[in-house]
Amino acid sequence: MHRSGIRTLMELAMRDPEAIRLEIGEPDVPTPAHVVAAAGRDAAAGHTGYTSSTGTPELRAALAEKVRRVNGLDVTAADVVVTHGAMHGLAMAISALVGPGEEVLLPDPEFPNWRMAAVAAGADVATYPAHAAHGFVPTLEDIAAAITPATRVLVVCSPNNPTGAMYPPELLAGVVELARERDLWVFSDECYEAITFDRPHASPAAFDTDGRVLTFFSFSKTYAMTGWRLGYVVSRDPGVVDLLGQVAEATVACPSSVSQRAALAALTGPQDDVAAAVDSYRERRDAAVALLDGRGIPSVRPQGAFYLMVDVSAATTDSEAFALRLLADRHVAVSPGSAFGPGGEGMVRVSLAGERGRLLEGLARLADLVHAWGGAGARAGASGGGVLAAVADS
Repeated sequence: MHRSGIRTLMELAMRDPEAIRLEIGEPDVPTPAHVVAAAGRDAAAGHTGYTSSTGTPELRAALAEKVRRVNGLDVTAADVVVTHGAMHGLAMAISALVGPGEEVLLPDPEFPNWRMAAVAAGADVATYPAHAAHGFVPTLEDIAAAITPATRVLVVCSPNNPTGAMYPPELLAGVVELARERDLWVFSDECYEAITFDRPHASPAAFDTDGRVLTFFSFSKTYAMTGWRLGYVVSRDPGVVDLLGQVAEATVACPSSVSQRAALAALTGPQDDVAAAVDSYRERRDAAVALLDGRGIPSVRPQGAFYLMVDVSAATTDSEAFALRLLADRHVAVSPGSAFGPGGEGMVRVSLAGERGRLLEGLARLADLVHAWGGAGARAGASGGGVLAAVADS
């Protein structure tokens, strides 16, 4: 199992007190005060024991109501499994439904933890391309071409980490139909469902008629609750729900009882903080893209999530070398595109969740390094060279 390049840069940045931290997807605001207060009251009242491995009945019921109301899916509390973060849910699902020698099919660029979870379960990993020139939205033809007889699970992620791409409903409907034809599971990572800018969120589960879609959600990004470690999986297959409960018992016993009470408060309390955060991310995206455009640095404008893929290939096609040099010389931490697979090479991922002033200062330093390192190559990139143009030309 290869270590994530995101974490490598994160740990290096933690040693630099001057670093502008744009490498990790962490909201720059605290958990809403009413959530923290509710968790404190519940902990003081003694709600600190074990719960069911699939979560408390109250939270599962509240999550089912949210999924019906917000996501438009006809589910009940019995279809919801509360997990120790969305990543734990995805890892449990791979362990439950994929065997050694079977294959998990990921988008490229990929979130590296998906691959790590598959490898840990003894599964093989393959990818389908999502090209920068197309806004990192894959085509159904490319997905179909990547499926092999060993493929067991097809993973989609919209809004996408690391690219911010959002998949249109017609593509998601095609993915589900393709999975039905090839008898595959579909794992839909929707951790950024609430953070959309240019179009509404759509879920492949809306097109699922036979229970083959598992949907993974998180409290981390929507409610700035990264450290509370709480997510949930929705599956309309009772057998899958039972399996996930068994794997949860074997790995974490149950999700944190205190975090579950906090999640209930987040769901049922005011949603003003969520709307304000999305507005802030949208404004930061627009400001970041404008700054880079003004400096002649290509990027792919995200439609959701809070990440920006920036083309640095005018300086070097080795994105890890660029990220390390940017941190060492300019005290700015970004994630190398190579951490997300071959499709991300020549680019870096920038988190838009950092404080606005430091985000723009960090991007200005990034642009300075591209021009200083690339010289004439950087000027060529500004006039149409680089990764984006190379993909478009191909």
